[in-house]
Amino acid sequence: MTYCLGIWLPAGLVLASDSRTSAGVDQIATVKKLAVFEQQGERMIAILSAGNLATTQAVISTIRQNAGQAAGRPGVQGGAVDWSSADIMTARSLFDVAQIVGAILREVMRANRSFVEPYGDPGATFLVGGQIAGDTHRLFQIYTAGNFVEASSRNAFLQLGETKYGKPILDRALTTKSGLDEAAKLALLSFDATIRSNLSVAPPIDLLRYETGSLAARQIAKFTAQHPYWADLRDRYSTGLGRLVESLPEPTFS
Repeated sequence: MTYCLGIWLPAGLVLASDSRTSAGVDQIATVKKLAVFEQQGERMIAILSAGNLATTQAVISTIRQNAGQAAGRPGVQGGAVDWSSADIMTARSLFDVAQIVGAILREVMRANRSFVEPYGDPGATFLVGGQIAGDTHRLFQIYTAGNFVEASSRNAFLQLGETKYGKPILDRALTTKSGLDEAAKLALLSFDATIRSNLSVAPPIDLLRYETGSLAARQIAKFTAQHPYWADLRDRYSTGLGRLVESLPEPTFS
């Protein structure tokens, strides 16, 4: 299992992922799940992945292989639109990028599903966020079937993987008026709640803070378990939460 989070705000995006992958209790590894594709001043695209590691790596590797090698617009195969060989680095919009990622995912699933299913779930999901010049910043969640939904002001965050533990703090504290720094803190606290309650999610946490219009991935941080800010944030939050609970009135039983 994993946990990935994407937050859309008028000011920009906050994207974060953990690094744990496992194939059993004795096969645990650290894998980066945040891939960034950028041409500064023209586009910044970030892709976060969850699910079957072989599937996610095949999708990301195909995207990298096509980058700079293929036409941006889709081809036509058998009378149907074929996005699977298109290039995200020449795509006209983030919507087209989501189409490309979904199509590549379907191709990988079509090729491998029957061989993988006897041994486990081959499925994978992705978050695609960023901005292309001439378009606004956008955030999409792509499902195993290759279809997708988009974040908006009414649905400001999207999650992959182990979502339930980190969701309550976002529901309570995140609003469209939140700034990117506040959203980044909430994202890390969302990961803290998840890590405390589920052993299948663990640091390092890769976090990208993107300001709309910048068209560059200038602010990326890696928070290990020993990172001073991560440790201080967790300690301050736990201490403050404990004090808040102590300050609340006791329940009545009459």
